Amino acid sequence: MGKPSPKKTPMREQAPEKRICNFSEVPHGYTPEEAMAEAKRCLKCKKPSCIKGCPVEVDIPGFIGQIAEGDFWEAAKIMKRTNVLPAVCGRVCPQESQCEEVCVLSKKMEPVAVGNLERFIADWEAEQSECVMCEKLPATGKKVAVVGAGPAGLTVAGDCIKLGYDVTVFEALHKPGGVLVYGIPEFRLPKAIVQREVDFIRSMGVNLVTDYVVGMIKTIDELLGEFDAVFVGTGAGRPWFMGIPGENSLGIYSANEYLTRSNLMKAYLFPEYDTPIVKGKNVATIGGGNVAMDSARTALRLGAEKSMVIYRRSKQEMPAREAEIHHAEQEGLIFEFLTNPVRYIADKDGWVREVECLRMKLGEPDASGRRRPLPIEGSEFRIPVDTVVVAIGNSPNPLIPQTTPGLEIGKRGTIVADPKTGRTSKKGVFAGGDIVTGAATVILAMGAGRIAANSIDEYLKTGEWRVE
Repeated sequence: MGKPSPKKTPMREQAPEKRICNFSEVPHGYTPEEAMAEAKRCLKCKKPSCIKGCPVEVDIPGFIGQIAEGDFWEAAKIMKRTNVLPAVCGRVCPQESQCEEVCVLSKKMEPVAVGNLERFIADWEAEQSECVMCEKLPATGKKVAVVGAGPAGLTVAGDCIKLGYDVTVFEALHKPGGVLVYGIPEFRLPKAIVQREVDFIRSMGVNLVTDYVVGMIKTIDELLGEFDAVFVGTGAGRPWFMGIPGENSLGIYSANEYLTRSNLMKAYLFPEYDTPIVKGKNVATIGGGNVAMDSARTALRLGAEKSMVIYRRSKQEMPAREAEIHHAEQEGLIFEFLTNPVRYIADKDGWVREVECLRMKLGEPDASGRRRPLPIEGSEFRIPVDTVVVAIGNSPNPLIPQTTPGLEIGKRGTIVADPKTGRTSKKGVFAGGDIVTGAATVILAMGAGRIAANSIDEYLKTGEWRVE
């Protein structure tokens, strides 16, 4: 085998000046020839560290090796053994800080493009007349309820159905997918892709019930009367605000509302869908994570003349993926780093017109490991705005914690669960994803789902309940 190319096989993309005028996906994906060329960069390590870097433990060298050989069917089979959402993960998983970060190649050159290859094999399979079906164990006669059809819940459902359990997923909204459909924009994760993955899980035998709010229609205790185990994966959909003067002005939205209107209510398909959404000209997004990038880039596509990101730390501290920051810069977003809003100024009709900010400087690292932002006294200045999107984080909805006696709750309304098993303080109830950790990544929620599914299997086989 020859020496691998030092750089990844590049993925073709829409030009920035074109894509800011549409909601179509930005990268085009690999051709079979490009995928095989990239797969051949893999060193086939005897002790592959990339698998340990993957929260759902995909056999990365296994599926990449099959792509290199041109056996795409076998690659899809290997992928689906541990990942029921490969097309999603190939697009939104932060591989650069997980499997690719520990790739042996990354010590001297660019790592293997694991995410791009994952996306390729999932998309290739979707183009065929049939799909790879996962092997299922014989039916056990036992039933599992999954609350929430987001990445954690869908993973639990897919794994539990493979283990022989009768699975029903209860979703509060009218579309399954959770943050995959209402949070992540079309240009980063097309809704048809999510629907395809959901349809596959349904085809395995999972029963999916939408418009069903657990905690109101039925409580967790009532579900326990009908099911042998319950998994709670309701995410973190309660937005945070800063609590500064003027924050109740008209034209100020949480990222949750802004993105949900655009995604789930299809504002991006105007005029086919006349969803009420403010199409501001001067839009400021507060925050520095992926949700902030999604909001600011959405604003551009909805017609903003100026879309800016206001972030209290420097670019180096931004939690958003490098690829998302890069795409945002290409598209002309304006970044106001080391800047923190302190109040909003509205006009006589109550609409926001300016945001007053302070310049910041970085001090010593805080609990997050990033340098703490400190205000510079007397540095106040104002920025003209007509729309503001607040994207600084989320907490779980309190409905299930408030209606489930005996369930231990953490400081920010999260459910306390054993990270090694997903078990909660309530017998038969498991939890994982953002409802446990607070807002995090899709793949970490999926990893928690895999852990919980295995723990549910152990519990239903043995009847033993242990919480470490």
